Amino acid sequence: MGLISPPEGLLTFMGHASTVIELDGVSLVTDPVLRPRVAHLRRRVPAVATKPRSPDAVLISHPHFDHLDLPSLTGFGRDVPIIAPTGTLKLLSRKGFTRVEELKVGQSLAIGPVMVTAVPAEHDGRRWPFGRGRDAVGYLIEGSRSVYFAGDTDIYDEMAIHLPEVDLALMPVWGWGHTLGPGHMDPERAARATALFRPRLAVPIHWGTLFPVGLSRWRRHLLEAPPRDFAKKVADYSPATEVRVLSPGGSTGIGPTS
Repeated sequence: MGLISPPEGLLTFMGHASTVIELDGVSLVTDPVLRPRVAHLRRRVPAVATKPRSPDAVLISHPHFDHLDLPSLTGFGRDVPIIAPTGTLKLLSRKGFTRVEELKVGQSLAIGPVMVTAVPAEHDGRRWPFGRGRDAVGYLIEGSRSVYFAGDTDIYDEMAIHLPEVDLALMPVWGWGHTLGPGHMDPERAARATALFRPRLAVPIHWGTLFPVGLSRWRRHLLEAPPRDFAKKVADYSPATEVRVLSPGGSTGIGPTS
């Protein structure tokens, strides 16, 4: 990204569930979707001008097209290290990716001084229309700071067990359409989930970037309202958690402001 990471680490929001996490000299990219169009979805905000530098690893939460975009992934080279949930290795290997590590929930992998652990996600990970038997996970990233990347998930009671003492939570607060199917959180549910494990800082993701072709004028509020609504709800449910809303391309330190 051409930025110098502060001592506490740096997060850059690329849009939807795509982020760059720079922590302890390690660069991780989550669910990169960097093209202007994916299937029937179009990017509704300008593309981020600077492409992420070659990361130390790419984290894939599940193989849905808006989280595992093969052309975006290919842009990092087919030898980029990839961490993905169980059932994804065959798909990625068939496309020529040579360094894929599958993690089941509870399994960890060290990337330099940073530990990446797969945590549960309440979400159907099948890659439609043909996929089956693939998991969906979130990731807990631990170094001098800790980061939770939720991917796609609904709220589940064990969040407090799997996510102790998190500095930064990347919380999905919407999707890519005018409704949400099972396995997603709206701002209210995302705020309730945040209250279960009470991170020091929360950044809303999975909003305002992709929308189907033919977006009507009366639905445009869905591109902007979810993160604001999330921040208001978090103030009610988990007032000790600071919420920072980033526009695509925006960055923030992972540590506290004071």
